[in-house]
Amino acid sequence: MARPELPIGTSGKIRTEKLGPNRFRARARFRDYDGKTRDIEATDTTGPAAERALKVKLRDRATPNDDDITRETRVSRLAELWVEEITAEERIAPQTIHRYETSVRTTIAPALGNLRIREASVGRLDRFLRDIAKDRPSTAKGVKVVLGQMFALAVRHGAIPTNPVRDTRRLRKPRRTVVALTDEHLQAVRTAIREWQQPVAGKPGPRHTGDLADVVDLMLATGARIGEILALRWEDLDLAAERPTLTICGTLVFVKGQGLFRQPRTKSDAGYRMVVLPRFAVGMLLARKLGAAENPRDAIFASRRGTWLSPNNVRRQWRQARADADLDWVTPHTFRKTVATLIKEETDTKSAAAQLGHSSEEVTETYYIAKPVQAPDVSDILERLGTSRKGQQPPAAHNDAHR
Repeated sequence: MARPELPIGTSGKIRTEKLGPNRFRARARFRDYDGKTRDIEATDTTGPAAERALKVKLRDRATPNDDDITRETRVSRLAELWVEEITAEERIAPQTIHRYETSVRTTIAPALGNLRIREASVGRLDRFLRDIAKDRPSTAKGVKVVLGQMFALAVRHGAIPTNPVRDTRRLRKPRRTVVALTDEHLQAVRTAIREWQQPVAGKPGPRHTGDLADVVDLMLATGARIGEILALRWEDLDLAAERPTLTICGTLVFVKGQGLFRQPRTKSDAGYRMVVLPRFAVGMLLARKLGAAENPRDAIFASRRGTWLSPNNVRRQWRQARADADLDWVTPHTFRKTVATLIKEETDTKSAAAQLGHSSEEVTETYYIAKPVQAPDVSDILERLGTSRKGQQPPAAHNDAHR
């Protein structure tokens, strides 16, 4: 009867023999991942030592193939090959790839780069992610996404049988409290911007333009992202219509090696939308159109050199404007949340999601709408606590009776 074939990735019985003084050899048959069975051996000064050395070889046996990725590949090299693959596929936006590369360079490579793939155990990766999540939960979430895709590539190449990232524990989500601007806050925002734009006697450099105030007004009028606002062109407006509209059809992105440019599509398919403008935004845009200098990009918000106005520069200007006010918590995304909250209060979440360009109402409801916690209606139950008041005189009458 023929000897049964070994399962792939397993070894047969270890055989030990003495080769000479202080020299022993341990051998075993191993069926590799290409289906071939090979003799694997190791030598050492004693039989048990040779057997231990052989077991290490069998454990670390790399898949014989022509790929660049094996169990012995270092994590840093795996990251390089993964970035090359997703870049060549052109499925992922360049700015997203840049964000992934930043995660690899600043977080993954320093801590895990010298490990071999076989050494990246579930426990080791879990501890790594937990340590990051203690102080930077959002960063940990992004790093886990990158690691998951990296090790998925290793699985596809046969370097490891399963993806260790999948078995790490779920990361806790940071507690989020959505805060929208009140009328008082909005007044403080506009006051801070006006004061910041005032010229300062004796201060060198060009005067501030009115860009910041107009950008904030248009964010409040549309709920659009700052990159979408700054990517707007005059051709995207229809101010002559009975109900003037604005079409959001692109966004500004920065990619290392390419600089800042207008991407002719929004963050998602749902982001491509037409919004009706309120009157205060129409008035601002008409006034801006009258005084606007031509620029080669037809940008509504252009720099002094006629280039796209950088989102980072606008964020920096807002930080300067709010420096002397109690508005450190207000970011450009706060304006977006304010729009969503107001629309939800007056209409519904579906309308708010459509205005913001979300494909999911759940995202809008969870992350963009400020709301108190709704307690269940137990008023009928609590009514029992007032039953003892029946028959009592009002406090004022009770006091009069004892005077």
